[in-house]
Amino acid sequence: MLRNLKTFSFNLRQISNIFSKHTFNIQLIHCKKITKMPINYPKVRRDESIQENFHGVEIKDPYRWLEDPDSEETRKFVDDQNKLTSEFLDKCKYRTNIKNRITELWNYPRYGVPFRRGKFFYFFKNSGLQNQSVLYQQATPDSEPIEFLDPNKFAEDGTTSLQQYKFCEDGNYLAYIVCEKGSDWGKIKFKSVSTGEDLPDVLENIKFSCLCWTHDNNGIFYNAFPNLKSDGTAIDKNEYQQLFYHKIGTKQSEDIVCAQFANEPNWMGHAEVSDCGNYVIMSICKSCDPVNQLWIFDLAKANHLVSPNLEFKKIVSNFDAKYEYVTNDGTIFTFKTNSNALRYKLVNVDLADPELKFKNLIPETQDVLQDAYCANEKFLIVNYLHHCKDELALYDLKTGKEIKKFTTEIGTLIELSARKNQDFFFYKFSSFTSPGDIYEFRFSENLGEPTLFRVSEFKGLDLSQFKSEQTFFESKDGTKIPMFLVSKKNLEKNAQNPVFLYGYGGFNISLTPTFSVVRLIWLQHFNGIYACVNLRGGGEYGEEWYNAGRLMNKQNVFDDFISAAEYLISNDYTNKEKLVINGGSNGGLLVTACVNQRPDLYKLVIGDVAVCDMLRFHKFTIGSYWVSDFGSSENEADFRNMIKYSPLHTIQKGKKYPHVLLATADHDDRVVPSHSYKYIAELQNLNGDQENPFLIRIETKAGHGAGKPTSKVIDEYADKYGFVAEVLKLEWHD
Repeated sequence: MLRNLKTFSFNLRQISNIFSKHTFNIQLIHCKKITKMPINYPKVRRDESIQENFHGVEIKDPYRWLEDPDSEETRKFVDDQNKLTSEFLDKCKYRTNIKNRITELWNYPRYGVPFRRGKFFYFFKNSGLQNQSVLYQQATPDSEPIEFLDPNKFAEDGTTSLQQYKFCEDGNYLAYIVCEKGSDWGKIKFKSVSTGEDLPDVLENIKFSCLCWTHDNNGIFYNAFPNLKSDGTAIDKNEYQQLFYHKIGTKQSEDIVCAQFANEPNWMGHAEVSDCGNYVIMSICKSCDPVNQLWIFDLAKANHLVSPNLEFKKIVSNFDAKYEYVTNDGTIFTFKTNSNALRYKLVNVDLADPELKFKNLIPETQDVLQDAYCANEKFLIVNYLHHCKDELALYDLKTGKEIKKFTTEIGTLIELSARKNQDFFFYKFSSFTSPGDIYEFRFSENLGEPTLFRVSEFKGLDLSQFKSEQTFFESKDGTKIPMFLVSKKNLEKNAQNPVFLYGYGGFNISLTPTFSVVRLIWLQHFNGIYACVNLRGGGEYGEEWYNAGRLMNKQNVFDDFISAAEYLISNDYTNKEKLVINGGSNGGLLVTACVNQRPDLYKLVIGDVAVCDMLRFHKFTIGSYWVSDFGSSENEADFRNMIKYSPLHTIQKGKKYPHVLLATADHDDRVVPSHSYKYIAELQNLNGDQENPFLIRIETKAGHGAGKPTSKVIDEYADKYGFVAEVLKLEWHD
């Protein structure tokens, strides 16, 4: 999901958010009853000779061969496991009902916020069931739009998606990144606005890249891993990324290497061109920790010529805090930072000052400063997070004084488009019970109120019958943890309601209220409750909240989630036989760790693209960046902490487990699929004599979840909720 359309600035959220997208899918059919007969699991070879010594502790790894995604033996494992899973999921009674209802409710127009580039306005729209949203162009926000870029035409099956895009300063060219089969690897292409045709330039080996134009409109800065396999199945560590400059009309082999870090394999240097076009700001990160170095190159002094190995001025040369560019007025730059501000603040620094002193512009408050945007030359639009809900306010760029607060619904700022040289901006809010309307704000002398620009066209269900509320409960150590509960207004609290409990708890990522057609079906047709818990490790209350749920404090996250389940049961929302837990990626780690620690507490566990092997995650693709959240098994203290909760290594033999459904994909090059393969193989090996099935769904031509076509998303949700309904023995209510 695109949070905003402001000038792209790489920050750690791009890597952190690799965890926030998680979907899965296997093509399945429909229904009868899940068997109670002993389950005939596929035979999976164990190589008992594979073991590794970790700080004096011998750890066996009998399924290490599953780390090779291309071997014939791994492919057979995938086929065998998918066959078993299909046998169970084919019997789900309400899958067809769910699929038909999702398709019906999903089929409404969904719009992104308008934004202006050059002479034209643009916006994204999905007519309803299109696999990918289409980019439209129009002369004014009210004029008839024409199709400009249709990602549905990239591939017949819809599995090639638009990952990122950026128009040049005068709006005459578009640079955009396309990714195939759900992979994070992509290619940069270029499109002429005047002709509508693609240019011959194509840049490859792109992953976690910046994308920004110099203001002469001649070329872009981007990032690439020049020496890595990029077909989506590679598991090699992503190291030695470089910053390049590509001039339109030249070959990629001629591109200029602007920054490289030969002695620092994990460093990523991502560039952004300043609002004035005179500077290149490079943020250097080495992990998912919200810290970066800050280097700036004076492009104007170089006559706007880009040369090899740019001589950046090091404004911040350590990894003590995070600095994110907001805007600048000449040599005075404004940054969002957590330096001495656990909930973030805005600061100014004058590049002409030899001491480079940072001065507070908008000091830290009790709320978390999420984002800041410059508009109409002298204003800042600031987005705060207040008790897990977004708020919006207008500030004076020069003084940092608050000018006005915008009235918004209790929900999430989905998108905001603003530019410093434009006297307007658009934004969109959403919530658990509202798809979101789009508002327009135009600056005037009296700074009036926003106007409603576009109303959601969602139909087919009366949204007024649902309610969302926020409650707080105590975790194991007494910490108050917030949780959203969404249900029908008239639902009786009788300890018999099915509850779908979702959590994440990591990487400084906040869970906020968002709209979901699938959740509404859960509420409407199964009288369910959706519970979204804001665990420590997230960013809901700033760095302190984040730090309380990572590294040596990671167990707090699992305690919070277990406490949420216990709260729902003890307060008569549900019971153990009606409780489903779910999480994806880092959230997949969450639920697989929690089922190992408390297998008695839930009826069903659904773990999407889970991180399960805490001793080896850092050896694959982008995994080394997660050391900032988890630690590394190469460090003895970290090892002794992680081995206590690592899902693969803490399965309890002989303990009765609930139903388990894992999901992964063959092109997941964020969390490699071997995490899920190894966990399910070990669970089946240790407890395969139990009646509850331990299943895994392995999708092909898919990745971690981003860019997945609508058709596959609908299929996967129908399968998932169909299985939930079957396991919990639910009935469909019209």
